[in-house]
Amino acid sequence: MISPHMAIELANVQLTLGSGASRVQILNDISLAITAGEAVALTGPSGSGKSTLLMVLAGLERADTGEVALNGTRIDAMSEDNLARFRGANVGIVFQSFHLLPTMTALENVAIPLELAGDKNAKARATAELINVGLSDRLHHYPAQLSGGEQQRVALARALAPNPSILVADEPTGNLDQITGNSIIDLMFSLKKQRGATLILVTHDANLAALCDRQIKLRSGRIEAKDGEIAKSEQRHAQGAQ
Repeated sequence: MISPHMAIELANVQLTLGSGASRVQILNDISLAITAGEAVALTGPSGSGKSTLLMVLAGLERADTGEVALNGTRIDAMSEDNLARFRGANVGIVFQSFHLLPTMTALENVAIPLELAGDKNAKARATAELINVGLSDRLHHYPAQLSGGEQQRVALARALAPNPSILVADEPTGNLDQITGNSIIDLMFSLKKQRGATLILVTHDANLAALCDRQIKLRSGRIEAKDGEIAKSEQRHAQGAQ
């Protein structure tokens, strides 16, 4: 049973890619529950399934089996159109690669998704978000005219503009130098705290992971406890929310 008090719940999620001899199990019986307002780091070696898990819980990738719920609403059985609308209203996404449209200004990159969602105040809202991330003097600059850190700030503003309750980030500092990356992380955590949002991030950075309330370590598509055993505690955490 899905709990309305949990921001994110996954129950017995399985995901495989490929077919025949090339079929690979990416996620193996993942169950977890994340409370509203929590900051959680997904850690583990390359190829362990971290980014795939993030995509599943953000509604960008569909699991083969299992249940996925955000804010008490099952998303695993939604149609693509309904899922897109739900995701747009509830989930903000920040990638390692900034994914900005090169032919649009910073303001347009943030405003266009809002306009497509029917927000009549899209430009005003986009302007406010860009000011919030320290880009008041870069509104009309194109991505090629911005530094890497500035581009990631635009991406963060775009993710936060719909005021989502859940923010997910996949290696958000991976393409940035340490000083710039630290400033982005400080900004992300500050804005998350101001809004009471839930933050889920994938990272290889132990210092960044340590800033979170909890770390979930994956290995070979499974949640792993510190002693190397499969973490049944995550399953109990999920069951406790029922």
